[in-house]
Amino acid sequence: MNLEQYIRDIPDFPKPGVVFKDITPLLNDCDAYNYTVGQLLKLIGEQKIDKVIGVESRGFFFGMLLAQKLKAGFIPVRKPNKLPHKTLAQSYDLEYGSDAVEIHADAIHKGDKILIHDDVLATGGTAGAVCQLVKELGGEIVQCNFLMELTLLNGREKLDGHPVASLLKY
Repeated sequence: MNLEQYIRDIPDFPKPGVVFKDITPLLNDCDAYNYTVGQLLKLIGEQKIDKVIGVESRGFFFGMLLAQKLKAGFIPVRKPNKLPHKTLAQSYDLEYGSDAVEIHADAIHKGDKILIHDDVLATGGTAGAVCQLVKELGGEIVQCNFLMELTLLNGREKLDGHPVASLLKY
């Protein structure tokens, strides 16, 4: 199956000059998203995963499905002030400012094997911040797993050498 046919380019979103990779056509097709889950699982292989992190918000879609298939827990990582319990935050730089992500402070136990999943690896700022949170809580990052990678933006460089896998490269 050619997954690229389910990724729609939206020019000038969210700002002029950006071409947004829209995954909603993929989510709208049962065969395509089931195939995608299977392919994402192949990227992980036989590695033991205790918990899957899904990064807000599009990382939640496949992150939950991966956690279910892996018989692992699921951890949402969200923008500030969205999680109801005690959190740990990590800020990161954007090309036009800064942002932050938060995780529940009790979500990871020392030594937990963690899969980080998001829909796209672009500049690596968000994923790098999530890696910092996992390390701070004592988790072991098994893989940073993405549906798509925008290779020209060199996001891998911000992931401290952690294994990175993606289904599609642009």
